Amino acid sequence: MPPRHPISIFDSHEVTNQPPPLADYNLFDSDPILRSALEREGAGWAVEKVRAFGAVLGSERVAELAEAANRYPPELRTFDRFGRRLDEVVYHPAYHELMALAKGHKVHSIAWTAPGPGGHVAHMVLEYLLVQAEPGVCCPITMTYAAIPALRKQPDVAAEWEARITSASYDPRFVPAAEKTGVTIGMAMTEKQGGSDVRANTTRAVPIGDGGAFELTGHKWFCSAPMSDAFLTLAQTAAGLSCFLVPRWRPDGTRNPFFIQRLKDKLGDRSNASSEIEYRQTWARLIGEEGQGVRTIIEMVHHTRLDTALAAAGLMRQAVVQAVHHTAHRTAFQRLLSDQPLMRNVLADLVVEWVAATMMAARVARGFDEAGASPAAASFSRIAVAIAKYWINKRLPAHVCEALECHGGSGYVEESVMPRLYRQAPLNGIWEGSGNVICLDALRTMERDPEAVEALFADIEAARGGDRRLDRAIDRLKAGVQDRKDRELRARRIVESLAVLLQAALLVRHGPAPVADAFCASRLDDDWGWTYGTLPPGVAFDDIIRLGRVSG
Repeated sequence: MPPRHPISIFDSHEVTNQPPPLADYNLFDSDPILRSALEREGAGWAVEKVRAFGAVLGSERVAELAEAANRYPPELRTFDRFGRRLDEVVYHPAYHELMALAKGHKVHSIAWTAPGPGGHVAHMVLEYLLVQAEPGVCCPITMTYAAIPALRKQPDVAAEWEARITSASYDPRFVPAAEKTGVTIGMAMTEKQGGSDVRANTTRAVPIGDGGAFELTGHKWFCSAPMSDAFLTLAQTAAGLSCFLVPRWRPDGTRNPFFIQRLKDKLGDRSNASSEIEYRQTWARLIGEEGQGVRTIIEMVHHTRLDTALAAAGLMRQAVVQAVHHTAHRTAFQRLLSDQPLMRNVLADLVVEWVAATMMAARVARGFDEAGASPAAASFSRIAVAIAKYWINKRLPAHVCEALECHGGSGYVEESVMPRLYRQAPLNGIWEGSGNVICLDALRTMERDPEAVEALFADIEAARGGDRRLDRAIDRLKAGVQDRKDRELRARRIVESLAVLLQAALLVRHGPAPVADAFCASRLDDDWGWTYGTLPPGVAFDDIIRLGRVSG
């Protein structure tokens, strides 16, 4: 809890002109854009569940847990005192409490256990809130959520593991999965020599007996959340690259050789452990068809990419809230910062970016919900999630940096949440494919699945007639997308143009009118400024900034 009655009058000076603490507010109720998106995109039934989570996450208690989990990062215990191999990671109790909150509120499972349509939208909203409180726990939550569709490629394995995965219980004990009340799932694909090129993987898999059991030998350069109960991974068999489930324990109840070489000393995401591991005759179970590992694990990647997009939007929301709150209570040159014209331009521009990102993430989540019943929706989700992941994450680091700058020096010290947001900002742009990989994936989808482009443009075209600036931009983009000359060289420009138009279309159709107007007047203008705070005159600055304001 905040300190009670701290002393602010000293012999040398008096502490004044400081904003009050921002604590104990409901992250969901204070976010009008998220509330509208939850209803509009088909998950209105989850309002009370989400509201309850928003109240918990906005509490001072959770803020303290997040601070502690980052201040005391995970530690690797490779051996016990007798020299026996352990390969365990020890987390601060705050991390475990945050994980229990996330699992207890079903962030990882609501997409698969929802009472009706809208499960992925509900998941999107829950995780969007979670990332604002502490993004480090989102990684294991995301991988646990995203593992389900890949495991379903092997029905007998899914039958054994799915109930454990969707359990609302968080059980941090390092014991075999069958003894636990709930499990988490991780992923290990990247190797030193290959990076994003997973087909260059050298880990070998040798069959042992019948029933799809193999032993793996090799390494993985990035394995996040290594205390997960099992991992989806890739290895080479005689038939080619294949997908496997690697549990931390063998079927006979002994430890599976899963050697954690070291933990990564990372820029951000400090509360979560990321590691380098080695397999040495490590027991694994084949998932899907042998030799079709990429096709199998891509289902997990596809769902993980949804979370990398929505997490960036959630971080934008937190950055906006912090900047608007600070400037509304800080005076400079005889006026509140938030009343000064240039600061109002910066704040409004940050709000516009956050609103557009949130609406796009929610729309993409609805595509996931509709994909099972509609081939067009499935195609839409494939291309739209790549576009959203690329664009929102490209916009995020500068967005957080600008919000930090609104605080001045006080935003640069660790007692502020802003340094943690800033360190976190690049992560989701790298995870599950950095910028070039994502843009090339989008191009491949356009080549192989023309229906994906048609579905995307159908969404954009639905806004035609709502704003003449958008209409002109649609016509320009269609010509650019159809032009096949130097397409790979222009991939980033194509993807960002599609992203901006999808955002504009959503805003014109469903967004607050002042935000839609500001977005079209800036993002669709050839003279768009290169930094935040370059909105043109005539924008409804006050109405826009009000969207980023919260009350305790």
